[in-house]
Amino acid sequence: MRILGIDPGLQRTGFGVVDIDGSQLSYVASGTISTTEADKGNLPARLKLIFDGVCEVRQRYQPQSASVEIVFVNVNPQSTLLLGQARGAALAALVSGDLPVAEYTALQMKKAIVGHGLASKDQVQAMVMRLLQLPGLPGKDAADALGLAIVHAHAARHLLALGSAGDLARRSQSQYRRGRAV
Repeated sequence: MRILGIDPGLQRTGFGVVDIDGSQLSYVASGTISTTEADKGNLPARLKLIFDGVCEVRQRYQPQSASVEIVFVNVNPQSTLLLGQARGAALAALVSGDLPVAEYTALQMKKAIVGHGLASKDQVQAMVMRLLQLPGLPGKDAADALGLAIVHAHAARHLLALGSAGDLARRSQSQYRRGRAV
């Protein structure tokens, strides 16, 4: 399975692509989509760059699944709104290609990759480099995106197992209403 991870940002959106075969992870590609060439005051143009960039990555690497970081609420609500719009552009680019998307918080990703949720970007970079046996450190945004792809690669196996058990759980759950069998 090929997984695309996206770390959304208004100036730089990181992407990372990994393949998983059983429990074996392998690096495919990573990088950033930059909006610094657009005028900072032209938000629609910057969102279009993100949308087009994610579409290009999706088309080039043909992932079967994607994972995106969930936006956290900053102290500055304006920054949170802008980041949310960048995230929305990335999500729209993914789902426009009928790609299933999973979402993880930065804390979940850091805890899974480094071992604790308050890990620094440098620590995430170092662990991603080790886990994927890269010759050098990936960029910070690309490392976060690769981390999201790795987290989803490990979670996907469990989600598939739960999904197949989900039908049984839904049928038995629907037989009970207000504590009584129907």
